[in-house]
Amino acid sequence: MALHLGRLSSGPWCLAARVGCGELRAWCGRRAAGRSCRPPGTAGTEHCRGLGYGPAARGGARLGTGLAAALAGLAGLAVAAFGHVQRAEMVPRSSAARSPSAAQEEEEDELGRRCSCFMAPPVTDLRELRRRPGDIKTKMELLILETQAQVCQALAQVDGGASFSVDRWERKEGGGGISCVLQDGRVFEKAGVSISVVHGNLSEEAAKQMRSRGKVLKTKDGKLPFSAMGVSSVIHPKNPHAPTIHFNYRYFEIEEADGNKQWWFGGGCDLTPTYLNQEDAVHFHRTLKEACDQHGPDLYPKFKKWCDDYFFITHRGERRGIGGIFFDDLDSPSKEEVFSFVQSCAQAVVPSYIPLVKKHCEDSFTPQEKLWQQLRRGRYVEFNLLYDRGTKFGLFTPGSRIESILMSLPLTARWEYMHSPSENSKEAEILEVLRHPRDWVH
Repeated sequence: MALHLGRLSSGPWCLAARVGCGELRAWCGRRAAGRSCRPPGTAGTEHCRGLGYGPAARGGARLGTGLAAALAGLAGLAVAAFGHVQRAEMVPRSSAARSPSAAQEEEEDELGRRCSCFMAPPVTDLRELRRRPGDIKTKMELLILETQAQVCQALAQVDGGASFSVDRWERKEGGGGISCVLQDGRVFEKAGVSISVVHGNLSEEAAKQMRSRGKVLKTKDGKLPFSAMGVSSVIHPKNPHAPTIHFNYRYFEIEEADGNKQWWFGGGCDLTPTYLNQEDAVHFHRTLKEACDQHGPDLYPKFKKWCDDYFFITHRGERRGIGGIFFDDLDSPSKEEVFSFVQSCAQAVVPSYIPLVKKHCEDSFTPQEKLWQQLRRGRYVEFNLLYDRGTKFGLFTPGSRIESILMSLPLTARWEYMHSPSENSKEAEILEVLRHPRDWVH
């Protein structure tokens, strides 16, 4: 690939990523989905009950009507974004029966090769991951690590200048994370892709925030054990004609006083352009819609509206950007089916965004356009610090890593007193869209 991984780290972990990744992508699709996928173009579809979210999901209306069988097709889109990755070839397996020990050794070898493509070793000890290969927490940790590696590799390939710093950190209360940050590059002013895998006891402030969303949480002696993991990223290009993107996919699990476990997934992906480019907006939304449609035709419109509502800067009366998808508290019909949906969404990040950066990173721009970018970044900061759930949860969680939480903020931003764009200007055009969201796919 154009990116030399040796720049990311001098250790053998990243150097090992030079080989075997193409083979692993095929394995990832088969293993993480928890079922075999039919080749594209063949008949047959696996159906599910649809995805549900929130306290009413278990007994109320379901979202969506079906799971598409060819999940591997979307995985191919993400793989295609990396010029260095070779498509895996199908290798016939021996028909001879294998002993359980041989099968276990092969499984462990596959896991080791998969992990070798990550930016750093998993947060959870590899022996623990091998002990519970089918557990949803194992699958989610591997997914967020893989997503981090895919996005970082694609960004570094586009930038061609600066390299990612890989910062592995631990949380004394339990768990840790890996923060990858590129700053002052040729194309990107700041690009951060962070994963965290943490556990411990939920703080009262964090529990209060969850209860405000309708969660009924039973504590024991004031304690509420939790496990959480996710990948989060914000990417700020230098060129005002190249949009900013944010994505986050996460899994949360809480054990109540009576031993009952509550679990849910959340996440989303949204675009924040400085100037409106309708072709870019359509590409971004259509790519996300294709990912959602594999799991039900109702998901994209529901989560698109949720995104428009969530990223609303109340005191400004406008959205942070042109939206995308957003969902939270997704807890039905099953962990496996919701995980499969989240996996599809995560795999759509690279194909939805990288083409837009490549298209605009060399565009010429004026000082006025750069000024407008700085003012819009000010709005980005306002939303993240005042309204964003993830930021607030992180700040309220003991032992959180503040540098990673605030990684989303741009290097530079600007506030001007009573600034107002000229009527019928390009600046006024994007403001109109931010105040009145559009349907980009119909």
